[in-house]
Amino acid sequence: GQHLITAIADLMFGFKTTSWELGRQRSVIELDTPSMTAEQIEALERSVNEKIRERVPVTVRELAADDPEVETVRSRGLPDDHTGPVRVVSIEGIDSNMCCGTHVSNLSDLQVIKLLGTEKGKKNKTNLVFLAGNRVLKSIEQSHTTEKALTSLLKNGPGDHVEAVKRLQSSVKLLQKNNLNLLRDIAVLIARDFKSKPVQSELFVLHRKEGDSEFMNIIANEIGTEETLLFLTVGDEKAAGLFLLAGPVEAVENLGPRVAELLGGKGAGKQGRFQGKATKMSQRGEVQALLQEFISHQSPEA
Repeated sequence: GQHLITAIADLMFGFKTTSWELGRQRSVIELDTPSMTAEQIEALERSVNEKIRERVPVTVRELAADDPEVETVRSRGLPDDHTGPVRVVSIEGIDSNMCCGTHVSNLSDLQVIKLLGTEKGKKNKTNLVFLAGNRVLKSIEQSHTTEKALTSLLKNGPGDHVEAVKRLQSSVKLLQKNNLNLLRDIAVLIARDFKSKPVQSELFVLHRKEGDSEFMNIIANEIGTEETLLFLTVGDEKAAGLFLLAGPVEAVENLGPRVAELLGGKGAGKQGRFQGKATKMSQRGEVQALLQEFISHQSPEA
């Protein structure tokens, strides 16, 4: 399949193949051209499949290394230490190429070739992605399975899948925006409720599963951290999440790394705030005990 695409791309457009890769699911040919148009890809695919339908013979010959015909065969050249005959694979009337791999007896054995499009290659080149033979059938089967699953989930036909997904994306964006606004309002209300109490605790602890970093920072900003030590967490209560320790600079610098260690996470901070990711949110109780002990040792009565 690669030999055929390479030969026809050269014959039709003068695009030379500089390398190629046989992938596990799809293969790629690197062409010495900065780009290919959709029309060129379509014409190339049509041409290679015409050759397959024509059952063009493929022959394998071995030539002596000094045979003049060797010079006419497409190749990268023979290694300096090469000895023995040169194996040449020919697609009748289309291409002759040095190759040591196995080959079909005629192009019809390839069944079909599908060009999936192009990707930007290195050094101003283009990567042409293709499937051949049974890989085309497997790809269709996978696509059909996915299509059936989407039809069931989206409750509409394949022709409407894209529009349905676009509508879902728009709905999700709107919900996320509304959720963010609500979280901001909740953060402000939580802080105001704390500050409205006649006697404010020196330690404020809060966990909210659906919160985020902004949610925690709004609370810290609203409450103020000059006198209050805040330990805020968001995320799954028993798995991973985010944490924020805020308060007097010296206390946070002292406690921040120890809090991160207890939570099985990492963090960094400055100016009275230490925040990061945690993997053991179930350890929040131990952190709270640590902070409570710290405060009790700092109080004038102690």
